[in-house]
Amino acid sequence: MSKLRGAAPADDFKLNADLARRARAEALIADELLQQAFARLEERYIEEWRITQFRDTDARERLWQAVNVVRKVKDHLARIVGDGKLAQREIDELAQRRKRFGLV
Repeated sequence: MSKLRGAAPADDFKLNADLARRARAEALIADELLQQAFARLEERYIEEWRITQFRDTDARERLWQAVNVVRKVKDHLARIVGDGKLAQREIDELAQRRKRFGLV
């Protein structure tokens, strides 16, 4: 399909899927219960790390990994939101191109 005619249906599907994922990720990020769960887990893991025995490097390592997993989940949700914002911009640009070339 030529550039003037717009995105292929598969591209439109992916962009719309990214928008839907963005909405779900934003809802999760805004969810107070989930945010409290993230904060509580991170606090708990750090507190447990602080009270580990001097020689218990395995426990400290596991707790460090647990804290980082919580952060990675948050980062992943933020990336999904970012991808959705990019998808929205692309959809808007495609709509303008289609309108300009009389394809709407």
